[in-house]
Amino acid sequence: MKPVMSKMEKYNGDDLIVARKELAFQSEAREKLESDLAIVRKELAFQNEENRKQALSYSARLASQYSLSLIEASRDPLFTISPEGKITDMNNASVKITDMSRESLIGTDFINYFTEPVKATEGYQQVFAKGYVADYPLTIKDGELTDVLFNGSVYKDDKGNVLGAVVVARVITEQKRIEKELTEAKEFAELATKIAEEAKIKAETAMRIAEDAVKSKQQFLSNMSHEIRTPMNAIIGFTKVVLKTNLSVKQKEYLTAIKMSGDALIVLINDILDLAKVDAGKMTFEQIPFKMALSISAMLHLFETKIMEKNLLLVKEYDTKIPEMLIGDPVRLHQIILNLVSNAVKFTSEGEIIVSVRLLNEDDERVNIEFAVSDTGIGIPEEKIEKIFENFAQASSNTSRLYGGTGLGLAIVKQLVKAQGGNISVKSKLGKGSIFSFALSFQKSKDETELESRTTEMDIEIKNIRVLVVEDMALNQLLMKTLLDDFGFERDIAGNGKIALEKLEAKSYDIILMDLQMPEMNGFETTEYIRNKMNSKIPIIALTADVTTVDLAKCKAVGMNDYIAKPVDERLLYQKIVELVKKPIQINYKRNEQNNGDQIKKIKCIDLNYLIGRTKSDPALMMEMISLYLEQTPPLIAAMKQSLKDKDWILLQAAAHKMIPSFSIMGISSDYENIAIQVKEYAVSQQQTDGILFLLLQLENICEQACLELKEEYNTIKNTR
Repeated sequence: MKPVMSKMEKYNGDDLIVARKELAFQSEAREKLESDLAIVRKELAFQNEENRKQALSYSARLASQYSLSLIEASRDPLFTISPEGKITDMNNASVKITDMSRESLIGTDFINYFTEPVKATEGYQQVFAKGYVADYPLTIKDGELTDVLFNGSVYKDDKGNVLGAVVVARVITEQKRIEKELTEAKEFAELATKIAEEAKIKAETAMRIAEDAVKSKQQFLSNMSHEIRTPMNAIIGFTKVVLKTNLSVKQKEYLTAIKMSGDALIVLINDILDLAKVDAGKMTFEQIPFKMALSISAMLHLFETKIMEKNLLLVKEYDTKIPEMLIGDPVRLHQIILNLVSNAVKFTSEGEIIVSVRLLNEDDERVNIEFAVSDTGIGIPEEKIEKIFENFAQASSNTSRLYGGTGLGLAIVKQLVKAQGGNISVKSKLGKGSIFSFALSFQKSKDETELESRTTEMDIEIKNIRVLVVEDMALNQLLMKTLLDDFGFERDIAGNGKIALEKLEAKSYDIILMDLQMPEMNGFETTEYIRNKMNSKIPIIALTADVTTVDLAKCKAVGMNDYIAKPVDERLLYQKIVELVKKPIQINYKRNEQNNGDQIKKIKCIDLNYLIGRTKSDPALMMEMISLYLEQTPPLIAAMKQSLKDKDWILLQAAAHKMIPSFSIMGISSDYENIAIQVKEYAVSQQQTDGILFLLLQLENICEQACLELKEEYNTIKNTR
């Protein structure tokens, strides 16, 4: 059955055709629109590209101006160069450093401005070869030859073609300077270290040499001291022995002159040894109580005769605020002031000498005291002041010839003051005089008791002491025999240590006097053997001509009990022997009431055995004789001092004559009787006047002590009647 197309179906077919036509029309219209839009877009794109180019060009111009500003602001030289090495542009820093105009620089060879053109060529060629170069060192040929580090890189066009290179020469002059200084400092430090090491080695070597030199000097001084003191020991010792015998006035004068010369030599030896000990730092200082005022006065008395002879005035200015009792080393203080006053007297021909002692300050424990010695003498040239304290130095070459002396005194003074923590200074004007001053510190003494006497008087009752003398020198053997015989002691002599040991095995002794330097077996070896092998504790006293601290320490180390220096002081020898063998006889005295009845021990200088025997122990007669002594002695001492001052030799002779018998009556040592005899004989001959004052001071001191002791005896006898 053939299908029948309805009306609706037919209508719809027509509409579809129409619709398709409309759609085709619309498609053509759209294509045209799109074509128009494409044209518009092209127009807009062209306009945008132009705008963009204009914008980029403007930005580029701004960037270029900004870059140029930065480049010109740089202090480092900057160049642009062509691949052929020609300068195409530069900044202002380049103009300044080359001292050429911009126009003159453009087109010139870049390498011409450096000290090493070949190296500069290699540098810029590296830039074009590698595209860059960094920290390439060059030196610009300017007035100062500026060091730079050359840094560069190429620049290209839009197509990547290399147009040229930009190079910057960074100035490193300051850096170079610092590096150079650091290098030099390092080299200097290394050199300094090397020098320091060499100096250290040299210093150590010098120290060893110095130590060896000190040891050699000490040994030399020790040997010389021994060699000099050994004959001096015999000379002075036998002179003392002969002076005790019956002699004519002239003989005594001659012998006294010999003794005084020997004493002077011993003082010189002691000065040299003292100086050596101070230099070696081995000088020892005692700390004992003493009365400074009395000590200074007694010392100045020694110069009275010389002062009077030269018609000078000696003035003592002593500060009364200084405490009466102090603790220090009075012997060293005396040595210092004696040297200064002796110099003042020596170099002053008219005027006065002033010795000033004043308190600087004090606290609860110590006092600081200034000592000054001024004179109106010849003075010291200003250029010589610093040198006078040197060893063996004097103000001029004529000083020793005109005034004498070795030039050691002031050197020793300076060392002694310095060793006690002080400093000595001097002010002087040529032809006007000098002032030497120094300050020392002393400890205050809380003990106000009187000082104990340190000397033991010879006791005639002590006889039974057996002494072994170990000495190799025949002269010294004879001298020791003489002294020990005078003491009433038994004695044997051994020529060296081996003989001494044989005698000790065969016989017992109470004490040994041991010389140190002997052949076969010296004193140190012998003592060690006695102590360690024989296990003996027998007291041993060293007889040494060398009193340096080194030997004294060695004496103690090997076991010696004490020492005595040659030339031997007989009273000191007696004292040491008695102290080590037997305790010295001590008598207790009651102090004054203000001392609360406390007692002190004091060794007596008087011995009343003779008086007791003469008076048959009659108390009344003893008191009468003591009273007469107390009554006559002080005026006699005063008369002797005054007559010496007035040079009244007749009065001095008479006063000394009256005093002589009193020493034996009161049991005072015969040494002082001999001194009084010497004073009398000097007065008769009117010679040795410079030695009389010293003798008078000894008599004054012993008589004052005797008077004190006799007053005590008088009261004791009176209270026991």
